[in-house]
Amino acid sequence: MDVQLSRSEIREAADFIARRITLHPRVGLVLGSGLASLAARIVQPTTIPYPDIPHFAPCTVEGHVGELVLGSLQGCPVLIMRGRPHHYEGYSMAQVTFPVRVMWALGVKVLLVTNAAGGLNPSFRAGDLMLITDHIGLPNMVGLNPLRGPNDPEIGPRFPDMSQVYDPRLRELASEAAAALGIALRQGVYVMLSGPSFETPADLRFLRAIGADAVGMSTVPETTVAHHAGIRVLGISGISNVAQMEPGGAKVTHEEVLEAGKILVSKLEPLIEDILRRLQPEIG
Repeated sequence: MDVQLSRSEIREAADFIARRITLHPRVGLVLGSGLASLAARIVQPTTIPYPDIPHFAPCTVEGHVGELVLGSLQGCPVLIMRGRPHHYEGYSMAQVTFPVRVMWALGVKVLLVTNAAGGLNPSFRAGDLMLITDHIGLPNMVGLNPLRGPNDPEIGPRFPDMSQVYDPRLRELASEAAAALGIALRQGVYVMLSGPSFETPADLRFLRAIGADAVGMSTVPETTVAHHAGIRVLGISGISNVAQMEPGGAKVTHEEVLEAGKILVSKLEPLIEDILRRLQPEIG
């Protein structure tokens, strides 16, 4: 059973970060596999490796640097996670989502979360971006919900409503930004599996049958915890490969995901920057 980290541990980590910065973040960004280069565009960055921060889990997966970068991007005070811990690395869901709890303690109001995902929708192609409209959290359904354990009512309710996890206004801003930049932005439902093995063809056919458009191994825990704490969420998947739903298709590798990330970054970086520019007047 997950044991939630206490508010004192959340505060300890938040205070550690706050002592090292002068600009307090209003927007948090979680950058997925191969998508971490956006952090290089931050103005006057402060970089803090995860192992230096109390109670933070280090990243062990290639393509996940494992550091916070804080500063200003398009006039917004931001906190960027260059990489994320995953449940499949052996971490509890409480550890996986601890950074989002710390964002809440630092006063973050908006979370932009990205991931590299496999495309299930037959109209998708590798290199597409998908705006997440909803998710299917299979680990959540089988007892790995990150809210399991004692609830702190100062953070959020015991039974949070999940009918609009992905903020409609943020999705509207993302669509406007994509249109202005001439970037095709798909929309769809993201499904999370626990990983680390990739899906079988039968898995993929099942996931498509239940309404998923893209599949990955992250995002749902962070999104669930952010929404629980009242943080507005925007999610974008980079489609790194198209699912092979019949036996004998091309094999999927993590190296392929990282290579696709290099292509996706050329679209994702300007899109996120334009979203932040549009969002800045709303968050102060």
